[in-house]
Amino acid sequence: MALAEYQAEAGVGTITLNFAPANCYTHEMMLDLDAAILKARFDDNVHVIVLTGAGDKFFCAGADIKMLASVTPKFKYFFCLHANETLSRLEQTPKLVIAALNGNTVGGGLEIAMAADLRIARKGAGKVGLPEVTLGVLPGTGGTQRLVRIVGKSRAIEMMTSGRLFDFEEAQRQGIVDQLLDAPDRASFLKQVNEYALQFCPPNKASKAVGLIKRSVQSGSEISFEYGLAMEREFQAQLFSSEDAKEGLHAYVEKRKAAFKGQ
Repeated sequence: MALAEYQAEAGVGTITLNFAPANCYTHEMMLDLDAAILKARFDDNVHVIVLTGAGDKFFCAGADIKMLASVTPKFKYFFCLHANETLSRLEQTPKLVIAALNGNTVGGGLEIAMAADLRIARKGAGKVGLPEVTLGVLPGTGGTQRLVRIVGKSRAIEMMTSGRLFDFEEAQRQGIVDQLLDAPDRASFLKQVNEYALQFCPPNKASKAVGLIKRSVQSGSEISFEYGLAMEREFQAQLFSSEDAKEGLHAYVEKRKAAFKGQ
């Protein structure tokens, strides 16, 4: 059984981290996650990716500490490098990525979630935080870089140097979590997330436009303003030649609802 399971239905590709009891990630899980991301990327029938964890208690509790304690420093370095590459691949895939936080999302688990475009949490189901400092290390799977881009310098430094954990409600106030959903259990939570994800799929939305909006923001925020505008123009040129743009423009002129195809 894969440690990152992939399934696709009705335009939504779901990746589930599955390594009991806390969905901690190993190099093997990262290889499976990497493969699942590529499957979703190449699947023309998938327009939105939902990333979640198995079980009710954990989205992901981060890297497997027992594994890290038993391997060489060289292995740890390449383990972190591959994890960085995997999450960058997720972040740069031109399809909307939603992290469905079904339980505790700490350490590397939060680092995985921050590589998603949107984070939706089940109300009251867990805590978040980057407690790596308590182990004498730093958040080494993009945590120091992504958290500061979400909450700002001083808040990011305080969260990481204190290593404190906090609930999803505070995470929403800090901008780490975008939405809280009130659900009695994991199944109903994921059903709500899936219903939310479907609004970004055809025929409801032009998913190619959604994907390129995501890419324009994710990449454009890391380069100069003028280069960002140039990239935006290139993406717009791609969209103007798409079938969905033609459909959207004609539907507007004809005063009807557009029926997009994701093409």
